[in-house]
Amino acid sequence: MPIDLGELASSIGGSITHLGDRPVRVSGVSHNSEWISAGDVFVAIPGHVRDGHRYVPDALARGAVAVAGEGFAGQSDLPVPYLRVSRARTALADIATAVYGYPSAKLKVIGVTGTKGKTTTTWLVRHLLRVAGHKVGLLSTLGYKLDDEELHQFPAHFTTPEAPQVQATLAWMVRRGCTHVVVEASSEALAQHRLRGTHIDVAIWTNLAPEHLNFHGDMEGYFAAKRILIDAAGFAVLNAADPWAMRLTDRPHATYSGDQAIAADWSARSLVEADDGLRFDVLSPVGVVRAGLPVIGVYNVANTLGAMAAVHRLGTSLPDIVKGLACFAGVPGRMQIVQEGPVRVILDFAHTPESLHNALSSLRATTRRALTVVLGSAGGPRDPSKRAPLGAVATDLADVAVFTEEDCRDTPIFDILNEMKRGADEQGSANYVLIPDRVEATDWALRQARPGDTVVFCGKAGETTLERAHETIPWDEETIVRQALARLDGTALD
Repeated sequence: MPIDLGELASSIGGSITHLGDRPVRVSGVSHNSEWISAGDVFVAIPGHVRDGHRYVPDALARGAVAVAGEGFAGQSDLPVPYLRVSRARTALADIATAVYGYPSAKLKVIGVTGTKGKTTTTWLVRHLLRVAGHKVGLLSTLGYKLDDEELHQFPAHFTTPEAPQVQATLAWMVRRGCTHVVVEASSEALAQHRLRGTHIDVAIWTNLAPEHLNFHGDMEGYFAAKRILIDAAGFAVLNAADPWAMRLTDRPHATYSGDQAIAADWSARSLVEADDGLRFDVLSPVGVVRAGLPVIGVYNVANTLGAMAAVHRLGTSLPDIVKGLACFAGVPGRMQIVQEGPVRVILDFAHTPESLHNALSSLRATTRRALTVVLGSAGGPRDPSKRAPLGAVATDLADVAVFTEEDCRDTPIFDILNEMKRGADEQGSANYVLIPDRVEATDWALRQARPGDTVVFCGKAGETTLERAHETIPWDEETIVRQALARLDGTALD
């Protein structure tokens, strides 16, 4: 519902120049002039290369009724009011929150952050709350869900939702009758204030390991971005096995740990890992219970305990939690089983040395014959130091490693593959091939597999594009793999 510009300025602490006699009603906001519609405020954000004020004429031509920013020489000459703010990036979030009616105040919000396990934990929390009878929305890196099971995607230009898209989606969830929402919070989103104005009831911290350091500078910068979610929450659920999490215990919290050697409020014992999932005893502040999770990967025990602690905090009983775990269908692209046999085919998002180690270790334990992994590493400035370690881990834990493309961007593909090769060579491994085209790599890996083998495709599961030097193409890893299996027609798998 439109809001008066004067009221908006007052609510966010901004000042307006030349408002005029007629009231101005605001119905939306964006920092991208191409996304402006009639009735919107255009927020001019100072950039590293270009100042957003240069796009003011385009925003006005598209119907902007006001411009917000930190000030510029031509502000007094604008044909619309100028809303001066101290920080444009935070104002974008504050305006969006006000325009959409502070939707998070009408929801119980659970936020999940960390380097690994965010997506699985987010989907687990939503599933457990739904089994307990709640209408639950979800905002995840894989897309968003409202009060049903349909996974929606933001339009291409909203691949990483900004504050206006976050608040608009939360408001939509409220209109659909949702009472809870689970939000996966990346470090970039937190650092850029995309969740500013979102009230967080419970925040889950999974872990922190080196990643995205090109954006954050160092681990302390990475930690500072992640902790924004915890600082904003009324209650924190912290992984006791993570030293970074233990720096956040000066607030109301509960702890969990998948490591039996580490004491925590929520922990696991008597773990059994089988082809069809995990079974373990849960030790909790409200009792001990045997739980089963139909998902492979021992590391998912920690994700499960974090989710259990969070939903219990919000009032879900332990019996209802266990009931929900037993029927969890998993997460697309997170240890997703595409085919159970004769060759087991798995999709997983593992794209760091540690996550790859965890994935391959779990698959090794339940693979009867040979284990093949297909993987690449991102190009550009995306943590190039992890390429050689990825090659070393892959060739150490798999019988065959296929090094291929994974968003090479402006980096020559063989610069990446040769770094992965170097990591393998330095530990004396020769069980790898280099196939730069990912479709060809997929075909090769499946052709050489035999009954009892496992083939796992890592790094691209759940993503919708593949970035090459001069093009970005649509990509659906599951479809690519299923098409390769169909081309085989079973002949190579007998």
